[in-house]
Amino acid sequence: MPNFVAPEVKKFVTWDYIVFAALFLVSASIGVFFAVKERKKKTSKEFLVGGRQMTCGPIAFSLTSSFMSAVTVLGTPSEVYRYGASFVLFFLSYTLVIIFTSELFLPVFYRSGITSTYEYLELRFNKIVRLAATLIYILQTILYTGIVVYAPSLALNQVTGFDLWGSVAATGIVCTFYCTLGGLKAVVWTDAFQMVVMVAGFVAVLIQGTSLNGGATKVWEDAHEGSRLNIFDFDVDPLRRHTFWTIVIGGTFTWLGLYGVNQSTIQRCISCKSERHAKLALYLNLLGLWTVLVCAVFCGLVMYSHYKSCDPWTAAFISAPDQLMPYFVMDIFSSMPGVPGLFVACAFSGTLSTVAASINALATVTFEDLVKKGFPNISEKMSTWISKGLCVLYGVLCTSMAAAASLLGGVVQASLSIHGMCGGPMLGLFTLGIVFPCANWKGALGGLLAGISLAFWAGTGSFIYPAPPTKSIPLQLSTLNCTLANSTEALLTAAPTLAPERPLLADTWYSLSYLYFSAIGCVGCAITGLLISFITGPSKGEDIPPVLIKPVCDLFCFWSKRLKIFLWCGVQHDSLEMDFEKKLPEAAANKTRTDNTFKNNTNKENNHQIHGYNSEENSYTNISRESRL
Repeated sequence: MPNFVAPEVKKFVTWDYIVFAALFLVSASIGVFFAVKERKKKTSKEFLVGGRQMTCGPIAFSLTSSFMSAVTVLGTPSEVYRYGASFVLFFLSYTLVIIFTSELFLPVFYRSGITSTYEYLELRFNKIVRLAATLIYILQTILYTGIVVYAPSLALNQVTGFDLWGSVAATGIVCTFYCTLGGLKAVVWTDAFQMVVMVAGFVAVLIQGTSLNGGATKVWEDAHEGSRLNIFDFDVDPLRRHTFWTIVIGGTFTWLGLYGVNQSTIQRCISCKSERHAKLALYLNLLGLWTVLVCAVFCGLVMYSHYKSCDPWTAAFISAPDQLMPYFVMDIFSSMPGVPGLFVACAFSGTLSTVAASINALATVTFEDLVKKGFPNISEKMSTWISKGLCVLYGVLCTSMAAAASLLGGVVQASLSIHGMCGGPMLGLFTLGIVFPCANWKGALGGLLAGISLAFWAGTGSFIYPAPPTKSIPLQLSTLNCTLANSTEALLTAAPTLAPERPLLADTWYSLSYLYFSAIGCVGCAITGLLISFITGPSKGEDIPPVLIKPVCDLFCFWSKRLKIFLWCGVQHDSLEMDFEKKLPEAAANKTRTDNTFKNNTNKENNHQIHGYNSEENSYTNISRESRL
C-alpha cells in the first residue's frame, strides 16, 4: 500500500480547553445546587427517583441525552460515511419503540408503584426471577458504560491530543460527583443541559462543513454519486449487516430492550408526577431522538463530501473509523479556536449523561433489589448514605471497565450488540410477565436462561468469527487526491496465506446481523418460557393482580366481550374497571370516608379519590407501592 502525507491538523488550544472545561464545571455545579437546595430531603426515594414529582420536559431531555451518547456522536456519522445513510431508518425503529414503551410497558410499571423495574418480577413471579434479572442488568450496564467512557476518550486522544486516561478519569469523577451529591434530579437537569450542548455541537459542524463543501445541494449530489443515499434495501437476508428489515425489525427489538424494560429509562418515567407526564416525556423524547439521528446522519454525508477523494482512514491518517468525526472537526475548525472544544464537549455530553444515568440506575437497582432484601429494617438516613455509597462504587467500576472496552471493535456495533445480547432476553422476560398471564416463575426463569444462552451464543460467535466481507463490506472510498509521500521503500508482496478454518456455523448462525441478537434472545425467552409454563402447569389468572397484566387482546377483540374475557385467562380486569367506575363518584360524593386500603382504592391525602387517579388530568399520579399496602 502506498504511503500518503497526512495534512497538518491542529491540536487543542487554550480556548478549546476552556470551552471543554466549562461543560464539566456546569455539570458538577448542578449536582452541588441540588445537594444544597434539597439537603433537608434525605429519604432514599427522594434521592433515587426525585420524589416522584418531575415534569415531562426535563425527563424528555434527559432520556434523549442518556441514550444518544458519544456512541451516537462519534459512531453514527462514521457508519453513514462508510456504509451509507440507511442508518436513518432507525427513525422507524424509534417510533415503534416509543409507542410500545408508552402504551404497553409504562402503564404497568407506573401503576405498580415500583422503584426498580425488577420489583415487578417479584410481584409477578418470585424473588429468584427478580435476582437473576437484576444481576444480568448490572453486568449489561457496566459493560456498556465501559464502552461509552472509553470510545470517545480514545478517539479524541489520538486526533486532538487530549489525554486518554485523563479524560476517562475526568468523566468518571464528574459523573460520580454529581450523581452522589444530587441524586436523580441532578442527573435529569444535567442531562437536559448536556442535550443542548450536544445539538449545538452537531449544528456547528453541519453549518461549517456544508459551507466549506459548496452548500447543501453539492453535499447531496456528492452523497448520491457515492451511493450513500441508497437507503431502502429490502433484501430479506438476515446475514446482511444493514437492510430495511434488519434496522426496522432488529433495531426495534434492540431499542425496546433498551427503552421498554430498562431500569434507566423506567426510573425516569416513574419519577414523573403523573402517568400522563410520563407518556408525554416519552413522546417528546421521540422528537429528540429524531433530531439527533438526523443531525448525525447529515454529519456523515457532509463528512463524505469533504473526504470523497481522500479518505483519511484508507490513507492511514487515522487508525480507526471512530476517529473520523473528531478528525473532521479538527480539520474544518482549524482556524476557529474554541469551536473544536465545543464539539468535544458535545461528544462528552453524551458520555456524561449516559454514565450518570447508568450509575444512578445501578445504585437504585442494587439498593432496591439487594440491600433492602438483606436489610429490610434499615433507617431512611442510612438508606440515603448507602445509596450515595453505591453511586461511588459503580462510578469506580464503570470507569475501570473502560480499560476492557478496547477489545470490542466499532463503538456502534459493540454497544448495540451488548444491549441485544442482554436486553433481548430481558425484554422477553418482561413480555412473558406483562402479556401472558399463563406464564409461571419456572417458565420465566427457564425462558430467561434460554434467551441469554441463544443471544450470547450468536453474539460471541460473531465476535470470534466475523461475518464474510460480502455481508458487511463498506461502500467504496477513494484516496485519489491524497498526497503521496516521497518514499524509496520497495513495495513488498506478501506471500499468499491460507484462509483460517471456519466452523460450519460461521457463515450462517454466527454471521447474523448484530441487530438480530435482541430478537433472538427475546423470542427464545418467550417461546421457551411458555413451553415450560404449560408443561409445569400454567399460572391461574385469578391469582394475579390485574395491575400486573396488560390485556393487549382488548385491541384485537374489541368487538367481542366474551372473547376478550376468554383471552384474559382468568385475570379479573373487568372487576378492576367496575371497581374504579363505582368508587370514583362514590368517593367524590362522600368526602368524609377515610378508608385508605388498596382494595377500596381511596386515600385520605388526595381527597378520597381513586388511589393514584387524578381526575383533572384523567391520569394516574405517582404513588409508592408501600402506601397502597
